[in-house]
Amino acid sequence: MNGYHDDIEKLTKANSDFRRVLYTGKHLQLVLMALKPGEEIGAEVHPDNDQFFRVDSGSGVVTIDGKESKISDGYAVVVPAGARHNIKNDGTEPLKLYTLYGPPDHKDKTVHQTKADAEANHDADHWDGGTTE
Repeated sequence: MNGYHDDIEKLTKANSDFRRVLYTGKHLQLVLMALKPGEEIGAEVHPDNDQFFRVDSGSGVVTIDGKESKISDGYAVVVPAGARHNIKNDGTEPLKLYTLYGPPDHKDKTVHQTKADAEANHDADHWDGGTTE
């Protein structure tokens, strides 16, 4: 197996897709995200997935179980399985971040250019056990 290695900060800052799965392992998944000004992921709960976010540019607000915190470049967020959470871009520039799901949440190589694409394909992109390698 090769695993995954690349300049994640460069890739994150260059990404303009709402969601882009870069790598899926058996127990962990790496995903790039970009939120337009005023856009949000949408409140959600992953009953069986812990999730880590890292912001590489922009600013926003993360809400975890009703508690809001400001986030910006360099911030890390950990959301435990079962916690209701949301991230919203409250700035004037795109909010660029990456996230790690453990275990994976989306089908390998999923790309949603927009939030509308993600919402339209929500039921069809759940992880099916497939990995990158």
